[in-house]
Amino acid sequence: MAGPTFARQAGNLPADQTSFVGRRQELAEIRRLQSVSRLVTLTGVGGVGKTRLARRAAAQQYRAYDAVWLVDLASLTDPALVLQTVAATIGLRDDHSEAAPLQALTDFLASKRTLLVLDNCEHLLDACAGLAGHLLRAVPTLRILATSRQSLGIAGEQQLSVAPLSVPEPDQALTPRALQLFDAVTLLVDRATTVTPGFCVDEDNQRDVARLCRHLDGIPLAIELAAVQLRTLSVGRLAEHLSQRYRLLTGGHGAAVPRHRTLHALIDWSVQLLSPAEQALWSRMSIFPGHVDLEAVEAVCAGDGIEQEDVVDLIDALLDKSLLLREEHAGQARYRMLETIREFGQMHLTEPERRSLLYRHRDWNAHLAEQAAAKWYGPEQAAWFTRLRLAHAHLRAAMDFCLTEPGQAEIGLRMATDLHRPHWLANAFYNEGRHWLGRMLHANPAPTTTRGRALCADALLAYLLGDFAAGRPLIAEARALADQLDDPPYMAQIHMVCGFGAHWQNDHAQAATLLEKAVAQYTAVGDEFGVVLTLPVFAAVLGCLGQETRAKEPFERALTLTHRAGDSWCRAWALISFAFHMWNHGDNERAIHAARESLLVGHALNDRQNMTSAIEILALALAGQGHREDAARMLGAAEAVGRSAGITPFVLLPRRQHQCVDALKNSLGGQAFTRALRQGCRLTVEQAIAEAVGARTEGGPDILAAVTASSPLTAREREVAELAAQGMSNKQIAATLVIAPRTAKAHVEHIMTKLGVNSRTQVAIWMIAQKASKEDTP
Repeated sequence: MAGPTFARQAGNLPADQTSFVGRRQELAEIRRLQSVSRLVTLTGVGGVGKTRLARRAAAQQYRAYDAVWLVDLASLTDPALVLQTVAATIGLRDDHSEAAPLQALTDFLASKRTLLVLDNCEHLLDACAGLAGHLLRAVPTLRILATSRQSLGIAGEQQLSVAPLSVPEPDQALTPRALQLFDAVTLLVDRATTVTPGFCVDEDNQRDVARLCRHLDGIPLAIELAAVQLRTLSVGRLAEHLSQRYRLLTGGHGAAVPRHRTLHALIDWSVQLLSPAEQALWSRMSIFPGHVDLEAVEAVCAGDGIEQEDVVDLIDALLDKSLLLREEHAGQARYRMLETIREFGQMHLTEPERRSLLYRHRDWNAHLAEQAAAKWYGPEQAAWFTRLRLAHAHLRAAMDFCLTEPGQAEIGLRMATDLHRPHWLANAFYNEGRHWLGRMLHANPAPTTTRGRALCADALLAYLLGDFAAGRPLIAEARALADQLDDPPYMAQIHMVCGFGAHWQNDHAQAATLLEKAVAQYTAVGDEFGVVLTLPVFAAVLGCLGQETRAKEPFERALTLTHRAGDSWCRAWALISFAFHMWNHGDNERAIHAARESLLVGHALNDRQNMTSAIEILALALAGQGHREDAARMLGAAEAVGRSAGITPFVLLPRRQHQCVDALKNSLGGQAFTRALRQGCRLTVEQAIAEAVGARTEGGPDILAAVTASSPLTAREREVAELAAQGMSNKQIAATLVIAPRTAKAHVEHIMTKLGVNSRTQVAIWMIAQKASKEDTP
């Protein structure tokens, strides 16, 4: 196996979409400041380039750390969610008790050398300062690079005020070559050539170039916006237009224009060059916190002078004028404004317009949550996972609006409740779910069924966090409320939550009674998700009561239902429970089969808890079959996957599992056990999964051997294979790629023929192996 490579570095730094210009002195100064302090904050006015500079500095130091993470806080408005946002960005699950998330983040960061980039802190200054201060005290190997319009105010913090790019002095005699030594000029030329190929500084335009850069005060965002206008104006005409505009805004005192007014004037002029419809869409899109898809833009911004079918063309116009950015997220095109431009856009909205847009934004997200609750269980699950994750900032903003706008708390409570299954529960956003449910319950005390369901949801999340003291009064109120309501689905939810709580507190007899009722009630009302969520826990309870034969039926029923529905998340966890049950009762072969299938399903959803648990059970089952080195290596792989999400190992039955690990270590020998364990720990997530699903056992085939050769697939076939590996049906693949279902079916059949496999599961294994082999290439 090859040694560590750049590809194995953990982090999420996005690639620059445009070239980075200048800032050599600032980059050197950042490195110097970081040598004397573990917290460096870049400060400066909006548009001066703090974010780009921080990202560039982080990219240059990437190899010096085990992980580099960029946390963009621009779209966050609630200081209470700063910790959860940082944890979610680096991949930590939010499934620790309410007192533990900070400790979980601390422990995770303590295991490696990490550079944390906290971007756009100014509106969350106290929360960012508190979190940064704690982490720096607790984790000696951590360094933080922050961007803010003012310093965080922490002892030991080093501040670098980011100045505008260098510009030539007035009347300074320079040649065209010497002029380009100034960073502002270099940036202008670089951006101008993208809209006017062949643009350069020569003797004819050098004075105008210098004058233009001085007018723009060397502010990078202003320069980038101005460069777009060089498509239609000469440098001299552009400089003259800007000069006139500044005099208009400042009453003729152009020499006294502050830098923020310089940018204001440039943005204002750029907007004045737009058509009325383009101006309207630009200002309306400023309501969105963070990146957004076309469908949301059409729903929220169309109308009142903007036809829905014109939105695409209007977006193209804004992209063309650099007032909007296009980004790729999860393979989807999304649109975003730079925060400074977004601020100016909101200034162009009247108060009635702003409130109307906020209502439409809220309604769109409330509808999204309602749809997710209704459609999440089934074959569209992976798509809903992605959609809700991408909409996370918007869902937060919509719920926050419900809390601040009088009379809207009931809709907010419904939103937070609708998100319980497909978002808070499925993504393990337990603490954040409790945050929103708690605030909504407090704001909306009316005794309705929605309140009762929210109480149950909040109680279940509390139980999952191990906070039974918080969960008990919530479920007690829910039960009292049930006496006033005749709602069978609500009663099923109460029995399920109470049954889960009883099981996790080792009252298995009571749990069995409650969960059996819940299954019957969910079945009666046709809530199949409730059935398959409850069945595996019910089966596990029966196993704890020594009723192994009876436990088999609910396991098999859960697997049958999820397979028929095309569900992934519930199936993955049902398989985990079944694998654990099989191992616990000595059927290692079936445990291995179920654990591997669960791992493949969980991988398609990027469910790190599922993947960790599946590899752990696989390791224990391999040990039970006598494959000791494979088992030790898989234990290391489970640790590697779990560590990537801050997951504690062996959460299902820790005492029995630790006993088995001790026995494995004794039988293999301490030195051999440690060596195999370390080999597994060094695997990336993809490599760990590839080995787990293809782990070779004595007398059995190496599943990966036939699929790790160079790819025989075309680019289109790889797209189809990727979607098939995510569990999509031919119809879903066709809809995603905009092809006919029969074409999708033909592609899948050709893929299987080329790879020499006969199932979609093996296609998934092949895709995982391909990714792992790429990571292993130096």
